Amino acid sequence: MFQIDEQRLVERFMRYARIDTQSTDAEQGQFPSTLKQLNLSSLLVDELRQLGLADAQLDEHGYVMATLPSNLGREAPAVGFLAHVDTSPDAPGAGVQPQLVDYSGGDIVLNAERGVVMRQADHPELVRYVGQQLIVTDGTTLLGADDKAGIAEIMEAVCYALEHPELQHGPVRLAFTVDEEVGRGVDLFDVQRFGAQYAYTIDGGALGEFEHANFNAAHATVRFAGRNMHPGYAKGKMLNAMLLAMEFNAQLPELERPEHTEGTEGFFHLTALSGDVERCAAHYIIRDHDAAHFEHRKALMRAVAERMAERYGCGAVQLQLTDQYRNMGDLLPADSLPVQLALRAMRQVGVEPVVQPIRGGTDGARLTYMGLPCPNIFAGGENFHSCFEYVPVPSMVRATEVIVALMGLYAQIPAAG
Repeated sequence: MFQIDEQRLVERFMRYARIDTQSTDAEQGQFPSTLKQLNLSSLLVDELRQLGLADAQLDEHGYVMATLPSNLGREAPAVGFLAHVDTSPDAPGAGVQPQLVDYSGGDIVLNAERGVVMRQADHPELVRYVGQQLIVTDGTTLLGADDKAGIAEIMEAVCYALEHPELQHGPVRLAFTVDEEVGRGVDLFDVQRFGAQYAYTIDGGALGEFEHANFNAAHATVRFAGRNMHPGYAKGKMLNAMLLAMEFNAQLPELERPEHTEGTEGFFHLTALSGDVERCAAHYIIRDHDAAHFEHRKALMRAVAERMAERYGCGAVQLQLTDQYRNMGDLLPADSLPVQLALRAMRQVGVEPVVQPIRGGTDGARLTYMGLPCPNIFAGGENFHSCFEYVPVPSMVRATEVIVALMGLYAQIPAAG
């Protein structure tokens, strides 16, 4: 429907992918967590200004914001599109070497020298992309399609709108955030300054994925204090902090872990454990789509901590719970305007929506609770956060078309709508 410049889109994405923008979850009190994220942010500001978006700027927190002005000559609601510049710390992110391959089926040799092969048996979804061009890694780093594919698609949609003035659109607000991968992407985001009435994160997975619901999420840190002494004389005296951590974990439901759950089922996930006899710390993430079940999970952890503290002494087990984000589905029902327009835009460009809840979260979940309705649209990538990450070029083209279609649909809505 829309003639997207595929070659320019690919070149744009690969240019962004080569820039190291990994965030870090290390506790260092810095925002953004890594200054190298700003290398891409600064480049995006330059490119936006070159396109004529004169208000493009990088603020003191690392957020990029810009406006594609309305060409309607009348009032219409402002719609926003967001993507994040940072990549995950879960896999190597420096020295990314994206490769373009014509996929004819079977295994893909990512790195012959190192013997890295993406095997179709391990990645059965590859069969959907036979005959397509894929952008892959060299097998030593992640690719960064999460979420540089989203950035490239937003930028290319802006280019299309500028090159095709016959496309009527209202004000379009753009934002590129930092630190999304470590859960702090919109900690300092100014929704009022952004000025959109509705928005979308372009941060989903495969072609057609659309999400307006996600996990409720919390982080738990449990600290255990033991007593150490010579093991030869420890009877009745030693208290092993590591064994306390094991006892704590054993009281959480074994089948309610990520490896045993799917769909909307929640879980407790032990993400890190470190320590010795005297001191030990366990870190968990807690997830559930249902708000009542989510609160029950937190209550269970509190109860376990209280029982153990009563048994071993009040300083032996200390629990710190921190809420991270909530299920945007509680505020974005299926019949809400941003959901319905997104589904219409997808079908308009020939993409059948795959509506599903996210087994995770996005910046959009938090933005929705900050007063900006913000569901999530596919960016096209597969195998995020790994050295087997890839993105099919046709999926990127379709995502760009969806953004353009949404610009046009919001132009049809009165400003008070």
